[in-house]
This record gives sequence, structure tokens and C-alpha cells, in this order.
Amino acid sequence: MPLPIQIEVDGIRLRAELNDTPCARAVAQRLPIEAEPDTWGDEFHFGIELSHPLEKGAAEEVEIGEIGYWPPGQAIAIFFGPTPASSGSTPVAASPVNRIGRILDDATSLRSIRGARSIRISRAEG
Repeated sequence: MPLPIQIEVDGIRLRAELNDTPCARAVAQRLPIEAEPDTWGDEFHFGIELSHPLEKGAAEEVEIGEIGYWPPGQAIAIFFGPTPASSGSTPVAASPVNRIGRILDDATSLRSIRGARSIRISRAEG
């Protein structure tokens, strides 16, 4: 069963959920997570203290709004549009990511705050 979470980026709050997978459950155990994200095209990513291998279903090409865990960088990636690796409008990660969740609201709203200074992921209130 998915875990409801919320993502706050420079004052924008989005509803999201983590999948019921081993990697997503490992991320959930580290909530809340606060970080200063880096921006790569329409992707925010930031490191977390988690070492987890690629899982079945990992992919480079993902959907807008997907949340991934990138094993080589021990990082979470939030995709809200194309990245420098994309050839069209579909987000493409630097290398395969575990699909750990998704944003339920309009992820493209994050385009207005590229270069964000802070991100917080926590369990949903209520």
C-alpha cells in the first residue's frame, strides 16, 4: 500500500506517495528528509544516507512526477520535465533509477522554482 507523503520545495507543497517496494520503504524510514537540491534540467536531486541496489523495474526513462532513487549517487531524484538526457518531453535519468514514488499534484509547478534552495519530504499530515 502506498505511503502518503508531502514534498515542500521553496514554499510549494505537493501531495505525493511512496510505493510499496523495498527501496521506497527504506527511504520512508529516513523521513523527514531535508536537503538543498541540485537541478539538472527539470529534475531536482539530492543525496541521502542510503545504499540500495537497483530493483526490478528500474528505468532510465520515467514519467513526469515520478520520484526515483539513483543508486550510483545515493540520491533521490524528482522528475518534473525533460532532463539534459531527454530527446523529447519525457524525463530521462542519467542512469537507471528505482521508481520509489510519484507526485499526485501537478509536478510541472516545480519548473517555476528551478534553483530551489530547500526541499523537505515528510509523511503526509492527517
